Amino acid sequence: MLIDGVEVKVVGLDDFTEEEAKNYVDYVRERVSDPVKSIEVKKCDDGKVDLDYKLQGEKFERIRRITGYLVGTTDRWNDSKRSEEQERVKHTIFA
Repeated sequence: MLIDGVEVKVVGLDDFTEEEAKNYVDYVRERVSDPVKSIEVKKCDDGKVDLDYKLQGEKFERIRRITGYLVGTTDRWNDSKRSEEQERVKHTIFA
């Protein structure tokens, strides 16, 4: 079922209501800062429930500092600037 944009999957609970699903969605949202993608509520053998949730990933744009400029993409660069970027020495970090 879909509750406030969150996919809620219920396993092993036949009398599970939409109100209970909303309560679980609210419970998880109170405890995390990122948007919630899905929640799975599963009945355990001891009578309790196991609550598993997944968060939505955030989109981001990669910004690099190349030759003194902050750039997101290199698609508008001329051939010389692209060549300069490809010839750069890339350093690795050893732990």
